[in-house]
Amino acid sequence: MKNNLTTTITSGKFKGKKLSLPSLITTRSTKSIVKESVFNSLQGEIYGSVFIELFGGSGLMAATAVSNYAKKGYAIELDRAAFNSLRENFSRLNDDVNETLVALHGDTFELTPKILAQNIEQKTILYADPPFDIRDGFSGIYEKLYKMLEKLEANIVVIEHISSYEPSQNIGKFALYKSRKFGNTTLSYYTKCI
Repeated sequence: MKNNLTTTITSGKFKGKKLSLPSLITTRSTKSIVKESVFNSLQGEIYGSVFIELFGGSGLMAATAVSNYAKKGYAIELDRAAFNSLRENFSRLNDDVNETLVALHGDTFELTPKILAQNIEQKTILYADPPFDIRDGFSGIYEKLYKMLEKLEANIVVIEHISSYEPSQNIGKFALYKSRKFGNTTLSYYTKCI
């Protein structure tokens, strides 16, 4: 049975384009109010950046970043069915000449450092939306994410997490500078300490 769930890009050059959503059994789509808050907050930072969406799902956040003139967008997804939706979404948005959106199938914890190494001279934004740790098999996901982030170089990190989780004030070279709560979901913004 074909999944008919969709979401829409609401700003930039892809405004109005629809993306297929993977099954809600294996993924949790970012709420519209959360997405709008991220892009309002990062408005001055997106242009010309490399935007990497960890735990990519449909790729909505990376696609919206490229729609708003990020230089390149990556989305990493481990679940095969979700990745198939992600790949189809990006293939509809990429033009024949320039692949500005890259869908990657694999483990976020293995692929993120490799993508960053390929884009070492670029302004980078990491958007991490791991499965909430209340789901089966995902306890400790935030601690695992923090351990990876401690070793990485990026300009900005945004973590979407369950509101009951208390975010760390510092993660390696990153310092928390803002949190926004939306019911059960909170966004925590980190910037690289100088």
